[in-house]
Amino acid sequence: MNDVAASFPTTSRNRVKRLHERGSYDHAAVFAVLDAGLMCHVAYNFDGQPYCTPTIHWREGDMLYWHGSSASRMLRQLRGGTPACLTVSHLDGLVLARTGFNHSANYRSAMCFGTAGIVDEPEEKMKALAGVVDRFYPGRSETLRPISAQEAKATMVIGMRIEEASAKVRAKGVADDEEDYGHPVWAGVIPVRMVIGAAEPCPRLLPGIERPGNLAGYAEGERLDRALTEAQKAYEGGV
Repeated sequence: MNDVAASFPTTSRNRVKRLHERGSYDHAAVFAVLDAGLMCHVAYNFDGQPYCTPTIHWREGDMLYWHGSSASRMLRQLRGGTPACLTVSHLDGLVLARTGFNHSANYRSAMCFGTAGIVDEPEEKMKALAGVVDRFYPGRSETLRPISAQEAKATMVIGMRIEEASAKVRAKGVADDEEDYGHPVWAGVIPVRMVIGAAEPCPRLLPGIERPGNLAGYAEGERLDRALTEAQKAYEGGV
């Protein structure tokens, strides 16, 4: 799936039904939302009980990965594979209109469907355990103390190939009804950004240890979504 012009198939599962003009099924549009985020929510249904789990995700091509504890009874049920839905969303602005009905938010979101299953093959699992670090901090896993057999055993890696997906974006100002623009109340957009703060070095750093250059993208004041997107590009270049 290297062709960014390609699209996911449109089906009853991923079709954007409300305000469909905001939807897109292009790989590039979906991947842009996924890559700009660190946290996702994954929904499953086990024995008639729905679960929605917040976790860290990462992407390699059209494969999504996340991880959890091997002690989790819920995740162990993934061994045979189960339908799942993974979502990522970004809040970009608060939209205040002249009526409550027209208040809204600017956002980017992606919804991905597939069959989630446990990654058991040893080489693939170890590659994924390095990927959860290198996707966000390219090249960092090579500088770390190697993962131990016990750590690998205690961590469950889940993979899901994206079968269907859609992105939905609102990026505009106030959309009031024409007759309401004369109403005397403030209206507008309040932008929302998640911004990186100043680094806080561990007080037990060994003498002479400096922050490496490959973390330069996570500079104080930088937008997190932009830093994550650039990290994904660097990771893809090294995979």
